[in-house]
Amino acid sequence: MPAQPWPPTEPTEVRISAGDAVLAVNLRGGGMRRLAVGDWELLHGYPEGAVVGGWPGGVLLPWPNRIRNGRWSWQGRELQLPVSSPEVPTANHGLVGWQRWTVLDEATSTVSVGTTVEGHTGYPFRLAAAVDDALAADGLRVTARVRNVGAEPAPFGMGFHPYFSVGATDDGDVGQAELTLPARTALVLDAGLPTGDRARFDGAVGRIDERAIDVALTDLDRDDQGWARATLRGPAGQLEAAVDEAWPWLQAYTGDTLPPGRRRRSVALEPMTCPPNALADGVDVLVLEPEGEWAGTWTLSWTAG
Repeated sequence: MPAQPWPPTEPTEVRISAGDAVLAVNLRGGGMRRLAVGDWELLHGYPEGAVVGGWPGGVLLPWPNRIRNGRWSWQGRELQLPVSSPEVPTANHGLVGWQRWTVLDEATSTVSVGTTVEGHTGYPFRLAAAVDDALAADGLRVTARVRNVGAEPAPFGMGFHPYFSVGATDDGDVGQAELTLPARTALVLDAGLPTGDRARFDGAVGRIDERAIDVALTDLDRDDQGWARATLRGPAGQLEAAVDEAWPWLQAYTGDTLPPGRRRRSVALEPMTCPPNALADGVDVLVLEPEGEWAGTWTLSWTAG
């Protein structure tokens, strides 16, 4: 009997480099698994092939963050998304975090990966998604692209979930870092979900110390070119994460609820097009007409020492 074919299982990731900088992109989920410059691990990543909690490096589509009870509605249709568990009934971080992505284009220091969000009962729309990574010796440029390949207008949100590291080696060491966030307003959250209130926010956080941060931010301070910039500094050096005007929201999280070995060792700075519970609340939800396209870019630059 002739051998029967099986679906492809390789490659599991793709790697690019520029100078001393190396980036590994996981083709299960399309997110960044590792970013290093010499001995400095800029991301709190994970081993190749590992499955870890906390969504490190994740691409968040067709919504970032959480949706209460996984319930939302669109044009009179009541929709139900899968939730994390009966104990934590939220729909978290979209639908593409565990599915297969493919390499669309690749060179020494650039790579594009893509996937398709197929419609189902909780999200009856069809989207094509691509992430373009361009690495330099002193920085990274990430562009997300989304296209509606369905037959009707498609609502969605987009986000990324990188955990940035500036030299922490033990749980709790992120308290040594200094943080500045480019925001004037925080969404008031309860268990990660909006209460309906907003509060003034002082982005000059300074040394983190024992402060626990898990906050959705908007009213971002932008430069003349429209970029909002956050900085994180620690023993290994300084990082600057910047988002263009496609990202009106930024989530910051110090990893306080992560398990031992990952707890408070890094800071997640998450570009988002919309806040938590956006599909249900209708806040800053993007809508693409059939064949319509959207794109947004964020960057990371670094200075060692």
